[in-house]
This record gives sequence, C-alpha cells and structure tokens, in this order.
Amino acid sequence: MRLTVGPISAAEHLAFVRTQRSASFLQTPAWGSVKTEWRSESLGWFDGRRLVGAGLVLHRPVPRLDRFTLAYLPEGPVIDWTGELAAWLEPLAAYLKEHGAFAIRLGPPVCTDTWSAAQVKEGIADPGVQRLTEVRSQWADPVGARVTSGLRDAGWLPQSPDDGFGVGHPQFKYEVPLAGRTEDDLLRGMNQQWRRNIKKSVKEGVEVTVGEDLKAFHDLYVHTAERDRFTPRPLRYFETMFAALSAEDPERITLYLARHQGDPVAATLLVRVGAHAVYSYGASSTEKREVRGSNACQWAMIRDSLAAGCDAYDLRGITPTLDADDPHVGLIRFKAGTGGRAVRYVGEWDLPLRPMVYRAFALYMRRRGR
Repeated sequence: MRLTVGPISAAEHLAFVRTQRSASFLQTPAWGSVKTEWRSESLGWFDGRRLVGAGLVLHRPVPRLDRFTLAYLPEGPVIDWTGELAAWLEPLAAYLKEHGAFAIRLGPPVCTDTWSAAQVKEGIADPGVQRLTEVRSQWADPVGARVTSGLRDAGWLPQSPDDGFGVGHPQFKYEVPLAGRTEDDLLRGMNQQWRRNIKKSVKEGVEVTVGEDLKAFHDLYVHTAERDRFTPRPLRYFETMFAALSAEDPERITLYLARHQGDPVAATLLVRVGAHAVYSYGASSTEKREVRGSNACQWAMIRDSLAAGCDAYDLRGITPTLDADDPHVGLIRFKAGTGGRAVRYVGEWDLPLRPMVYRAFALYMRRRGR
C-alpha cells in the first residue's frame, strides 16, 4: 500500500471522522477553531483517490522564526494504527517538512496496558509499590507495544514525562468500560463510597440539568481554580469551545449543572465523538459539598454515555503514582472508585525534521519552563 498525504476540507475531515467507531474530539476539525492561538489544517491520507485516514494538525510557530512550525496532532491522527507504521507516517513527515514544519508531535490513540480498579487499590495499600507501572498489568496490548517500538526505531522521541502530567495530553488515563453493561452493572462496579455519595445526592434533592448556562459553569470553575490553586481559562474560551463543537454536531458537547435548593453546587462538560465520551472539565462549590453534587454530575454523564451507546466513559488524566504519601494519589483513588480501569497509552512523540531548529525550540521551551 502506497499512501499519499494532502490537505482536505473540514467537511471531508468531519465526514471521515463520522465513519469511525470513535475518535478524540481533539482530532475533529472544530477543535482547530477552539485553539485560536495555533494555525490549524486538516490532512487526509489517500490510497489512490480513496480517503483512508485524517488528522487535525495544529501549527505552532517558532519565536523569531515564524516560517517554521511545530506540527502537533493531539491524540491523533485517525489512521489504522494496526497497519504498517512507516506507510502512514513517512508521507506525513514528507508533507509537513515541505510545508515548513521543523518537527511533528503526535499522540497515538493506542493503549499499551490496563490495570483494574482492584489492582490500583491493592497497589496503593502496598507500601512496597510506588508506581502503577510496578504492578503487572491486567492486559497488555500488542498493538501498543508494536507502535511504541516502531516509533522509537524510526527516530521518534518520547515526550511523556515520568509523572504522567506534562504540557501535552496525559499518557495515563482512567476509563469506565460501558459496552455490554447496564446501569446496575456500573453501580455494582463502583466502590461503596461512590454508591453512597450518589444515593446521598438523590436524598438531599440535588437536581442535575443539561443546558447552556456557561456563566454559571464558569463561576464555579473560577471558584474551583482559586481553591485548588490553578490558573482558570477565561469564559471566552468556553464560549468558543461550546459554539465550535456544537456547530459541528449538536450532541458533541453537553453542560451538566447540579443545583441544591437553587444553588449551583457542581458543573461538568461532557464531549462525545461517536462511541467515545470524555469528561472534559469539572467544577464544584466549596459550600454544600456534603450534598455530593460532583458525584451527581458524574453519574448523570455516565448514564447518558451508556444510553448513547458509548464504549467507554473517559475520566481523563491520572498520574501513575500509587504512593499513599503523594498528593496526586487522591486523584487516582477518586477515579478508581468508579470501578473502571487505569490505562496507559503510547504517549506523545516528536520527530525532528530540522534538528537544529528543533534543538533551539527545545532550549527555548526549557528556558520559559515549558
């Protein structure tokens, strides 16, 4: 198979994504409209005249060298990762280098290992275990192993940090499998605390509604940022995100708002592409935490994802620490309460196309703390 790569329209790109069982929303053409600080383009892989793959490329210019860009394909591209890697990636590299890229960064949506909630719980309880990778995985994906070795052999450089969180998208995630399960199955899979909190939210009269009150979401989100000490995105970002994704597909993004006696107590954003549902953002009030609005929102999203026929509910990133004294362990402990599974992906990889420019860019990023 000899593939070629070239630009495609947003309509062609979206039509291809819709033929897939699932894909990351970061690889939809609408995401390029959200990331306004990057230049975006849709690329297609062709077998003859037939479109067989697609990718959203975000271009980031080099400071003082605007004619060169880092070409970034977050959680993509949408290609057949079980196929011959060189046949897919070599024409991509040739096209992007010809059009001014100094490097490519991509994050194959390919799993390498999974761990059950029980394994995560046992690992946290074992003082001799510090990291998830020290626990033998429940399942290892041979495709993930082959993609990892293939990228390394072809000169790609791994970018995912050891702690699991970095500037890109997380290598370790937490997911709840949905295929073939019922609501009762999902509740039985949760730990006692999660089931208790969901029941408590119902008993307290928490109401979860679906709507477009982004201001109410953002107020809670800013409050959460102040409490948890992170820098919040502006309201305009979420307005752009909601408008762009909704225009592409009216069911692409959904805002959930939990209220108790009229007071907003939690809010979340769910994004879905095909059979893949993602918990994208969440926020909660410090007041009335005892009514468990966050659990109510999560349960509403899980139920709706199940009803939509999704294969999995994606709780996004975790760090691979299982050290009970590490402050990050609370995140994996909370998500493991859903009864799902921890998943390691191939991670993000760079291919330098112009090594001198790539080194200068890497030095610049180190100096500014990435």
